[in-house]
Amino acid sequence: MAKKINKPTQIQATGNKPKLIKEFFGRANTNTESVSIAHMRSPEGWLEPGQRPEFDENKVVLHGTTQSKN
Repeated sequence: MAKKINKPTQIQATGNKPKLIKEFFGRANTNTESVSIAHMRSPEGWLEPGQRPEFDENKVVLHGTTQSKN
């Protein structure tokens, strides 16, 4: 059954600069472990420690670029 999501849950990000994460669907907002759908706004030069999430992670870049330091 469909569930109306009235507003996203804001999540504090780990990194070198403040980053805004608003999760619409996932662990924080709908108690769903397998996927997370969130809107993220990262400032230029933002870095985070490496991580291995327990869900599939995909990115859609609407403006700007991403870089990986693999």
